Amino acid sequence: MSRAHKHHHHHSFDDFSTAKLWISIFLNLAITLAEFVGGILSNSLALLSDAVHNLNDTLSLGISLAARKISKKGVSESKTFGYKRAEIVGAFINLITLVLVALFLIKEGVERFLDPQPIDGYTMFWVAIVGLFGNFITAALLFKEAKESLNLKSAYIHILSDGLSSVGVIIGGWLILKYEWYIIDTILTVIIGLYILWHSYHMLRETINILMQSTPDEIAIPELKSKIEGIPKVCEAHHIHVWQLDEHQIMMESHIAIEEKDIASMEEIKSSIKKILHDEFGIYHSTLEFEWKPCDAHVHKSSAHAH
Repeated sequence: MSRAHKHHHHHSFDDFSTAKLWISIFLNLAITLAEFVGGILSNSLALLSDAVHNLNDTLSLGISLAARKISKKGVSESKTFGYKRAEIVGAFINLITLVLVALFLIKEGVERFLDPQPIDGYTMFWVAIVGLFGNFITAALLFKEAKESLNLKSAYIHILSDGLSSVGVIIGGWLILKYEWYIIDTILTVIIGLYILWHSYHMLRETINILMQSTPDEIAIPELKSKIEGIPKVCEAHHIHVWQLDEHQIMMESHIAIEEKDIASMEEIKSSIKKILHDEFGIYHSTLEFEWKPCDAHVHKSSAHAH
């Protein structure tokens, strides 16, 4: 496939994804309004908590859309890596707001537990069904995109967890209608809150690792070091740093020690290293600084330098 054709294909995929994001935003806004009104009319905290969760989804999708547009901006003198991290920052903001919402819901649920109130199960039941239907359509729209981006994955998980909480609210509404079990509303609210916290924790960890320039989990520095040092004419690799620019691009820099007599082979050695980095570790961008001293001076050094 030619580069130009590939680029054009990527563009049309992006435009399609953006259109799907817009539809999802409007759909979620409609669900949020329906659930807020329904929650107030029925006095259901679980429905209101689902509405807050949904509002957060809408914001999350909005952030995803904005981050997506920003991350497409090109490289400039002040932003030499471009705006690739915008999507990660977007995911980070999303997840922090989600944690705050979850904690708030749990607090409200506990307060309602101490002071139970009657709830209109009929309104609660039907509004939650509308919410579930909307969540289902949004999740179907974003299914493919969620595999491509951590930012969109965070939005997708919001939608899925919201769909699950809608199922809970539907069951709760039915139990209140049939048996007047008002306590179920409180239990659901706390469960929704805990569920959001559990999901957010794992994704927050991944997002913070990228922002903190941690070495990706799948890359072991000692293994990478020994693979490079296994290349003929390489005495030692040290000062190794591996980090992620965004969730797809891994960067690496390292000092490579070779013998002075092998200076003429430097380009060949560099190609061999880059091939291993690319093929075995998925590292497409590496900066290698060569230095030459007798191999004996390096070989017996401890690997403490690889950090």
